[in-house]
This record gives sequence, structure tokens and C-alpha cells, in this order.
Amino acid sequence: MHVGTRDDRIAAIKPALEAPVNRGHLCIKGRYAYEFVYAGDRVSQPMIRKNGNWQRVSWKEAITFTACALKRILDLHGPDSVGVLGSARATNEENYLAQKFARVVLGTNNVDCCARVCHAPSAAALKRSLGTGAATNSFDDIEAARTILVYGANPTENHPIVGARIKQAVLHGARLIVVDPRQIELARYADVHLTPRPGTNVPLLNALAHTIVQEAIYNPSFVGERVAGWEEFRDFIQAWSPERVAPLCGVEAPQIRKAARIYATEKPAMSFHGLGLTEHTQGTEGVMCLVNLALLTGNLGCPGTGINPLRGQNNVQGAAQMGCDPDNLTGATPLDAGRTLFERTWHHSLPATPGLNLMSMVDASLEGRIKALWTIGYDIFLTNPNALMTEQALRSMECVIVQDMFLNETAKKFGTVFFPACSSFEKDGTFMNAERRIQRVRKAIEPIGESRPDWEIICALASAMGKGEYFAFRSPEEIWNEIRTVWKAASGITYPRIESHGLQWPCPSDAHPGTRILHAEIPPADKRPGLKTIEYRKTQETTTLEFPFLLTTGRTLYSFNAGTMTSRTRNVELRRGDSLDISQRDAERLCLRDGECARIRSRYGSVALTIKISDGVRDGELFATFHTHEVFLNLVTSSERDGITGAPEYKRTAVQVEKLS
Repeated sequence: MHVGTRDDRIAAIKPALEAPVNRGHLCIKGRYAYEFVYAGDRVSQPMIRKNGNWQRVSWKEAITFTACALKRILDLHGPDSVGVLGSARATNEENYLAQKFARVVLGTNNVDCCARVCHAPSAAALKRSLGTGAATNSFDDIEAARTILVYGANPTENHPIVGARIKQAVLHGARLIVVDPRQIELARYADVHLTPRPGTNVPLLNALAHTIVQEAIYNPSFVGERVAGWEEFRDFIQAWSPERVAPLCGVEAPQIRKAARIYATEKPAMSFHGLGLTEHTQGTEGVMCLVNLALLTGNLGCPGTGINPLRGQNNVQGAAQMGCDPDNLTGATPLDAGRTLFERTWHHSLPATPGLNLMSMVDASLEGRIKALWTIGYDIFLTNPNALMTEQALRSMECVIVQDMFLNETAKKFGTVFFPACSSFEKDGTFMNAERRIQRVRKAIEPIGESRPDWEIICALASAMGKGEYFAFRSPEEIWNEIRTVWKAASGITYPRIESHGLQWPCPSDAHPGTRILHAEIPPADKRPGLKTIEYRKTQETTTLEFPFLLTTGRTLYSFNAGTMTSRTRNVELRRGDSLDISQRDAERLCLRDGECARIRSRYGSVALTIKISDGVRDGELFATFHTHEVFLNLVTSSERDGITGAPEYKRTAVQVEKLS
């Protein structure tokens, strides 16, 4: 995007016509929702809570106060009593420093980011199945695909630029398969729309694989040359017929077979998936099952194919890739594998104790083991599931450091110190998009008030804690150059090379053009990706007579994630507040009318929502958005988590709906 300014204020934002991904298009958020920069309640001076009230202080006092608080906690409780959370709204360079701060200054691997609650299952599944935990292809492959499978995502609303490209491809002749419990916009253009009950992705994907194997429409040469575990998988998948799965998933067997035939025979076929696949107790395994389909059919390693997670925030891909992950260093390098290189580069030892992810930090805090948390650009109280549990965890901490542009819900209720951060319009650096493209971010306006870039704040606190020599950076480019030394897949991506366009990693040398498609080469026999045999396990979050409805949650076109920024713009005039979608029949049975208020109650809490009668949801199922703190939807969402990564099961909560007088 191009940012136009006048008198050091943003005046307009226009799309970059030459940009490879959006090709001259922006969604309503990118084009118009920049007014948050000048919101009246933006915090532009550091603050400390004294006697229960926020008081403005100097940067020196705020940094000194925080350094002393952290030192005291480290001395009393040890390094693993503190956690750090990176930000999907911060640059690659800033997230790199956040995890380096945790490991070098604090001496802990307790570092994570919001990828934990969205696409950690994608990264884990893709790494386990294919060796690299990122999208296999590029958005340019949309136009090369003959078939597009959209699984558990609503691209035209939640990823509008990519969604528009998918829709255009379908209008120009591509086949489309949509898998989503709701009647999303793209379903109107689909050859097949499968509507599984929330939580039944694994059996449905197994039934698709069964059809491909049983009807012999798999790619025998690809499987024979490039895939491991064929015989075991062939025997395992025989039990998962569409006829067996249909009553469990609520999808007719002929429709399952039709979708499988299109994906397997109308090639090349490309899949995109979202949180409707990942935010379940079998989220990681669900993505593995999706990978199975690509391996069976040979839809991998060439144009118009692959498995591609759709990311929801501007740098959620980069935050995790930079090492804001308790188990991995920068470049998704496992701790033990990268220890020697990082210690040599940093001139400092790495902590040996295994770290905690975000959800484990919440658990540990409830047990009294986490005493302090530094959350950067991430409102965990509003966005974590089962908000009452998060509240108990945050309340038990001795120090909660909040770094943001606004007093978010975490800061309002639990913050000890507040660091005012710059917006992305006020600093330099890089972001990483969902297709592995690293792109420049340039300062368009001066920082508002006394706000500072995140990287400067991190360096200042490191210095105050006696570790300044490890954070003696003078610019984001210097930080990026250190990243290039520890992450070989990006060593060829320099600031000069991405001055006019981004590059996709792997890009291991200055002469390398970047990698548009992963897994194009035939792997050696001992490194072949393997088909995964995944059994179905029911979630504990089940409906009962008391809680007869299944609630799933998601976003709208006009709001960016939790709404911390977009709720402070005129976008709120386009869709005011959160709402609850319910079918006509269920609404009539409960005597609910469109626009009325109803109470939603789960095993975890209750909220009040405006009713929206919709033909897009089935009887017995509900859909709600989670953008506003006035509703605070996560008071009702489930505590269940993915068994491998700990990602919460936002997409399935048993609830009751009650009419309010």
C-alpha cells in the first residue's frame, strides 16, 4: 500500500498497483481504517499503575520501574517465572528481539505469540508431514489452479484480497470445493459445498482420502516415487468410507465422493484452509489429513497446487517464524538443533529448560509458577478462550507489562506498566505474509507523542537489565542482518533487494531469486513425506439437554481481529457490534426476532448478543463474531485445546440460547 501524507498526517491510503499479491486492490480495512492512529484515547506516554490508578511517567521511570520489577521476580522465583508474548502486528525484527530478550535477558524459553491460538496447528502439521511449517505455494498459483479447495476459511470476508482472486479464478472456469458449516459467500460459486458439523474434520477428510484410494484416482507414480507409508495408509483408510462418515459429519456420502473426484482428477488442485480446520482439539491432525489428500493425488510441488494456510493478521506468520515459540528459534529451528549457531552468534548461552506456550503460561500462572508477563501488541484477556480462566491467571501475577497503542482490556484490568508503541505507519522494518514473502515497511509519519517503535522499547529494557551489549542495534536493518546470520533460508534477503518488491524464502544467497513453490524436487528415500494415519477422537465439548446448540466463532469483513484498532475507526458504522447468527427455525422455536437481544450461556460463562436470523447456519448451530469488548464473547468459549499444539477449540462450544426480556 502507498500511504499519502500531508503536514505529517496520513491523508489517504492507496493500493500499490505493482504489488505482486494484491495487484492494485485493497480491502476496506487497508484503504480506509487508518484513523486509529489519531484516536482520542491513544496512549502516547508511558504509564505506571500506582495505588490502583494509571499515572503518566517518563520513559526513564517506566523502564527503570519495569527492570527493577523483573529483576526482583527473577531473583525470587527464577527465570521461568516470566513469560513474553510477541505480536502479529509488530515487525519481523521486533519479534526477533522479543524472543531474544526472553532467552538472553530473562533466561527463559517462555515466549510465544498469537499464532498459538490460530495457525500453530498448521505450522506443526506441515512441518511433521512435509518438513517445512509454511505455505507450500504462492498466491499467483490461484490463477494456475484448475481446482481450488477452500477448507474452514471464509476468504472473501476474512482475507478479501485472496478471496477476490479465488472468486475471479472460479468465474474464469476453475472448479471450487468449499468445506464450511456455514453458507459463506464462496459457497454460492462452488461445484460442491460440504457442511460438516463442527469438530468432524478428521473423519470427513479421511472419507475424501478413502474415496481417492478406493476409486483408484490417486497418483500412483507420485506416491511411489515421493511418498512414504503407502501400504499402511491404504489399509488404514479402508475403514473410513463416506457411507460410514456421512451420519457423523452431517454430509451426504455422494457429495463427499463428488468432492474427492474433482480434487483428484481436475488438476492441478490447490487448497486453502483457515481456522475452521485448525481451532479444534484435532486441529493439527486435521491439517495432516489435508496434506494426505495432496500427497495421494500429486497436488504438491508444482504450480496451482499445495497446502496454504490463510493468515489473519499482517505478521502472524513472521512472529512465529522469528522464534516467538517456546520450542523453536528463528526460522522454526528446534532449540537443540540451533543451539550452537545461536550461542555463537549471540555470544550468550541459551536456556536449557523447556519453555511454556501461551496456554501453558495461563495454566502455570493459576498454579503460581508464572509471576510476570510482557504482552506486546496482543490483548490476551479479550482474545483468549474461557476469559474467566484468563482473568484468574492474570490477576495472580505480580507484574503485567502491556505494550500497545491503546489501553486494551488486558491493560485496563491487570496492567502494571504500559509502554506506548508506534503503529506500523510510524516505523521501519519488514513483515512476512502467508506465502512466505518478506516485504518492507517504511515510516510514513513521525511517532505520535512519546510512542516508540517496539524494537527501541525492547532494546531500552534490555539495557536497563544489564544486557545492553546484546541489543546494541541502531536500526531495524541491523537487526535484520543479524536475523540473516542465524536463519540461512533468509540469508539472501537484504533490504536493498526488497526495496521495490518482496522476496519469498527460502532465499539462501544474494543471487537466489526466492522460492515460489516448495517441495518441487524429488526427495531422497529417507526424507520422503509420509501419509499420516489419523484416528478420530471426539472432543469433550459436546451438546446436552442443557446446552443443545453448537457455537462457532469468527470475524467479519470490517473488523481486524479483536477490533483494538478498527473499533476506533468509522468502520464500526458499517457493522455495529457483534451478533449471533441463528437459523429461522431455531429462532421461531425460541420466540426470537431479528435484532432482539438474547443471552448465550455455556459451561464457562454467559454473554448477551444481538440476534441475526440467517439462512447461512443450520438448525442447532450458531455463529458469532468476537470483535467487541462490550460483548466479550470469549467469556463463553471452550477450554478444550488441540492435543499437539495447545491451540484452543474456538470453533465448537456447547451453549444455550435464552430470550432476554
